[in-house]
Amino acid sequence: MGRKYSVCPSLVTHRKATICLARGQGLPFATAYFAPRMETSTPNTGQTDRAPHPPHVLILPKWWPNPDDPQLGDFLRKQAIAVAQRTRATVLYVRGDKSPGSDWRTSVSEERGLWELHIHYPASDNPFTPWRKVLNFIRFRRAVVQGWRRIVNERGRPELTHAHIMVRPALVAFWLKQRFGIPFLVSEQSSEYLDGTFARKGRVHKGLVRFLMHRAGAISAVSAWLGDALVRFRLCEHYAVVPNVVPGLDRPLPPAGHPGNFLIVADLVDRTKNVSGALRALERARRVDPRIRLTVIGDGPDRRSLEELVQELSLEEHVKFLGRLPNSGVLDHLGSEAAVIVNSNVETFSVVTGEALAQGKPVIATRCGGPIAFINDGNGILIEVGDETALSQAMVELSTNAAHYSPAAIRESVSSRFSPEAVGHAFVELYYRVIADHHGK
Repeated sequence: MGRKYSVCPSLVTHRKATICLARGQGLPFATAYFAPRMETSTPNTGQTDRAPHPPHVLILPKWWPNPDDPQLGDFLRKQAIAVAQRTRATVLYVRGDKSPGSDWRTSVSEERGLWELHIHYPASDNPFTPWRKVLNFIRFRRAVVQGWRRIVNERGRPELTHAHIMVRPALVAFWLKQRFGIPFLVSEQSSEYLDGTFARKGRVHKGLVRFLMHRAGAISAVSAWLGDALVRFRLCEHYAVVPNVVPGLDRPLPPAGHPGNFLIVADLVDRTKNVSGALRALERARRVDPRIRLTVIGDGPDRRSLEELVQELSLEEHVKFLGRLPNSGVLDHLGSEAAVIVNSNVETFSVVTGEALAQGKPVIATRCGGPIAFINDGNGILIEVGDETALSQAMVELSTNAAHYSPAAIRESVSSRFSPEAVGHAFVELYYRVIADHHGK
């Protein structure tokens, strides 16, 4: 353990990608609960350093597109599709359905080589929280058992498990390692390690997360900003950086938009995305350049208060709220605008930044994490978090000097690092390393 290796060096930032150290072999109650009545074929112990065939990977996501939220975890699905172009990939997505009268539902689909099994169980709404959590965990466990058996019967036993986002996917992955000797890795994208949410969690939760991450064959983070946070919380000692796929690189490069037309794409949760700060900066920027306008794509709990702020600032004729749009619609609007604003307080990656650059659009972004890896002098402007004066000045600068930015050069800044081919290659190389280290090579 602790042996260093490189994983697609163009994707790894200032830390070498290394295996996170595992400590101890204890088995927590929540994981042990999965053990009874599970059956599978005899484990394959003939694995070599590099598998003679691409490994069969079981992907366990916490977030995934579903009927209630088709955008949830869409970036995870894009990663999985990229992986499926290079190796055998199976997804098991288990979700509690909170809608009235819901029942057990199972569906199977396959797209671009990615085989998906979705199992929806009726989530309990019992008002007594401890009992509700126990009921839902029992139903979750039943769905996992059902899904595992079907995958083994129809797809064969996986050689590796890839858990996306703590905690339940990693619990299942750890159980599979303990029960059947299948190694696993954990990929993390949650902003809770950056915005104070994880720090406020109780000792039991933190201990469980640390226990599971220390027993993974490897940890990957979507950005160095997030990976460093995992290290600070002592969840791992090293990590690999594997970014999200930036969509839209296969589209024709659109022309530069009309100077002064800005776009924000965000969930309207103001404590995280700070759209209100962008609106106040817009009002100030328009005093200098009245051409400046803003379109907002997205929805959320703060939409009404943001619309009220637009009225207070007398910006009704200069700000449009379009609500949620499918990814294709977002890319269409990115193609028609002049520039994009990411005014977030925290971002683990910022797919929107990548999408904008892929469409040749310069980006104004805060130094909130993920965007730092994208932005340079040739494709945008970085400002400090919460600095509305700097944001208004950047808007005026981009509006005035729009011709200085080359759409082709902006796209080139992301095409090699964030393509499906690059992301798929990075993960598959990581898979081979985890399998090899699991078998002592």
